[in-house]
Amino acid sequence: MPHTPADADSLLAPFRGSGFRYLWLAWLSGNMTMWMHEVTAAWRMAQLTDSPAWVAWVQAAGTLPLFVLGLASGALADLLNRRRFLAVAQAWIAVVAAVLAALAGTDALTPGTLLLLCLLNGVGLALRFPVFSALVPDLVERRLLASALTLNALAINLTRVLGPIVAGIVLAWQGTAMVFALNAVLSILAGVLIWRAPIAPHVPPAERPRLLQAMRDGVSHARTSPILRAVLFRAFIFFTQAVALVALLPLVAKDIGANETTYTTLLASMGAGAVLAAMALPRLPALAARNRIIDGGVWLHALATLGAVWAPSAWTLAPALALSGAVWLCVANTLTMCAQLALPATLRARGMAIYQMSIMGGSAAGAILWGTIAERTSVGASLAASAIASLLLLLWTRGASLEERARH
Repeated sequence: MPHTPADADSLLAPFRGSGFRYLWLAWLSGNMTMWMHEVTAAWRMAQLTDSPAWVAWVQAAGTLPLFVLGLASGALADLLNRRRFLAVAQAWIAVVAAVLAALAGTDALTPGTLLLLCLLNGVGLALRFPVFSALVPDLVERRLLASALTLNALAINLTRVLGPIVAGIVLAWQGTAMVFALNAVLSILAGVLIWRAPIAPHVPPAERPRLLQAMRDGVSHARTSPILRAVLFRAFIFFTQAVALVALLPLVAKDIGANETTYTTLLASMGAGAVLAAMALPRLPALAARNRIIDGGVWLHALATLGAVWAPSAWTLAPALALSGAVWLCVANTLTMCAQLALPATLRARGMAIYQMSIMGGSAAGAILWGTIAERTSVGASLAASAIASLLLLLWTRGASLEERARH
């Protein structure tokens, strides 16, 4: 059977729609700020204190709001004007970044203040994510959804490479305050792109349910959908273990004598691995069942984590981080696609918010858990424990199948 032009560029096909192009550029700009914030906040906390728990709490503070507010945010996104809601979320993130820039510029940041502002930044992310996720299936054909999700994941991981590099350059040149100021500018840019995007207005239900009822409807669907339950369970367990390496990386870097430039290069290697994985990801469903992608990801991420524990230098740590980034991308994209396909359009934002809650709840719980273990033992012992735990928990999660929805 001859290949059509669409087959040749299937990964880029969603860009034919101008609405998706604008949304993708806003997603790119917004995620640039997310990674630059994460890098700069974690590194600044590592300079303010040597406590592993405090450093790990930076990760937890950024993810807890997505767990606590995710469902309410998703329900609002299904009931309100999505474009306006998204623009407000970006404005919130810009204001938080501006406050961080002002405090960092006057040397007024303390560990407690930094943690509070990381929490407030997470609130903006909690408002933003469900709306982005709900809009994507409305802007592309169903057959292009996997490519669109891969492009979104590619944007996240391109910025995962570029964000640390830009943050490292600006940190070395002008310091923390300038990084946060740049984040404010990029957040405003994302808001402008969203506002100008040719996206058809979201039509809320004629009879809007109350917010609590809308939230209950989302939870009810999650409870009655076997595939969505499996996705939520496997996402929570995977990210509880996988977050250990990300949360404790600033201290791993300090232990091998890394400076700001080396630290950001290490983070960029994680993103580079994810970008390479994104290029190969459209072939994965044809090569392996989705359950096998997740199971294999657990094994490979455990290997990457143990490699980071034993790495004596940045040169040996970077490949382990690249493998971690590749696995993170493959697992997250596979779970996201399964969640998207398991949700009807009327519940999509709420369902994706619940899915995001499982990821962020696992990430927050894992950051607190592994940070506390590192505080009481050592960073290496905590990372090794997370790798071993992930393999043991794999025996528990393998019964949660993702395959039935894939055949629909």
